[in-house]
Amino acid sequence: MPSKRQLLTAIVVALVGAGLIAVESAGLRTAVYVLKPLATLLVLGMVLASRPLPSRQYQLLIAGGMVWSIAGDVFLMWPASLFAQGLGCFLVAHFFYIGAFATHGAGRTAGIKPLLPFALIAGTMLAILWPGLGALRIPVAAYVGVISTMAWQAWGRALNLRSAAAWRGAMGAFCFLVSDSAIALNRFHAPIGDAFTSRLIITSTYLVAQWMIASTVGEDETVA
Repeated sequence: MPSKRQLLTAIVVALVGAGLIAVESAGLRTAVYVLKPLATLLVLGMVLASRPLPSRQYQLLIAGGMVWSIAGDVFLMWPASLFAQGLGCFLVAHFFYIGAFATHGAGRTAGIKPLLPFALIAGTMLAILWPGLGALRIPVAAYVGVISTMAWQAWGRALNLRSAAAWRGAMGAFCFLVSDSAIALNRFHAPIGDAFTSRLIITSTYLVAQWMIASTVGEDETVA
């Protein structure tokens, strides 16, 4: 079960996220530059303040993913010319998450069954996006492969450990896929609803994803 600190962080992050959606809709760019990284910084603080469980290594790997995510947030706030840099930062973040999940309950024991749905999602997304990717085809394809691997490892870990924390991590990985898929469809295919609906989907699923992954730190789990 999440700790009181984690639940309080969830409430504060939700309020910051609501504020972020509001200021983005109002076109208040200065406020966006403050609130967007602030939300992930709060989640990073939660990770660092938690007990180093299931291990110090796991805690630091999740924290590393958060740090690179913050860098990605910053790049993606700026003009479209920095999209590739933001994509690269999140690519590194997912490697940190993969390292955490693979060394603490998943890895080779993750199994093929949880991989199959994510491979199908990855293939479908690439087929939809491919015509509009242009020069970003290789970077985006690499990113899709890495985030799908992260989701596979998170779900493989949950199926192995069957703990509440591991399941939160798995749901967080899925929410990350939803958020990034929405970003990709908006940018390279077609908008998802109006601007407010897009912001709501992307921001809410992203913050839920980061909080759920972060909340796996601090619980004593049996590593399979």
